Amino acid sequence: MSEFAGRVAVVTGAASGIGRALAVDLAKRGARLALSDVDKDGLAETAALVGSTEVRSDALDVTDREAVLAYADEVAGQFGTVNQVYNNAGIAFAGNILTSTFEEIERVVDIDFWGVVNGTKAFLPHLITSGDGHVVNISSLFGLLSVPSQSAYNAAKFAVRGFTESLRQEMLIARYPVQVTCVHPGGIKTGIARNAARGEGFEDGSAMERFERTMLRMSPEKAAGIILSGVHRNRARVLVGNDAKVLDLVVRVLGSAYQRPFSMIAGRQLS
Repeated sequence: MSEFAGRVAVVTGAASGIGRALAVDLAKRGARLALSDVDKDGLAETAALVGSTEVRSDALDVTDREAVLAYADEVAGQFGTVNQVYNNAGIAFAGNILTSTFEEIERVVDIDFWGVVNGTKAFLPHLITSGDGHVVNISSLFGLLSVPSQSAYNAAKFAVRGFTESLRQEMLIARYPVQVTCVHPGGIKTGIARNAARGEGFEDGSAMERFERTMLRMSPEKAAGIILSGVHRNRARVLVGNDAKVLDLVVRVLGSAYQRPFSMIAGRQLS
């Protein structure tokens, strides 16, 4: 509790899924909250769920850099400090590289990677000033391994991983009072797959429905608890779920050789 009680925590993508679960769990631990999302209705529901804790909620597009920079200053001005930032906002997309448009790929990278960069850059000076800062960037199991039809998502989540691991080292070198954690959730029962944009060949949504039915097993609430436990322990990397732990180990053992068997398995799922 001491790691969260009274601390100011910023959560993007807080209208649903892991973001909502993080907000509710942080509130239970006594945190003061700044919540944001593009989904105003879902965000209002989250704000109502967190109870009597001090909470600010804002409609925010994490790809709008100037808006994110202004938001960071407003949050710091209102609360007097910022201690923790959970860059969680993200989308999914199913599509092959050959048939995906540049615009479809750019949209995923803009939200899932640049949204993390914008949130980190905007809040980092405030986190340093707080004397007790923590950046928590949400990557994915797909930031540890790649699968067919997820090239844009893989690219963004691998980029989040590299960006976050580099940031942690820079904070250590400079001896700034900021911890950095990269989170890799496995199959979490959220609406991200159901709501994913779909490229050519994936319009009927059957592949994403099979993925949601067979792979998304852990509740967002349990995932949030694991994430906050990792934050409490200042973990550099948090693997959420046995699937994330097992597949991370498989990739470590097999190296690039994992790609052939994975492509065969994924091919059956996508057919």
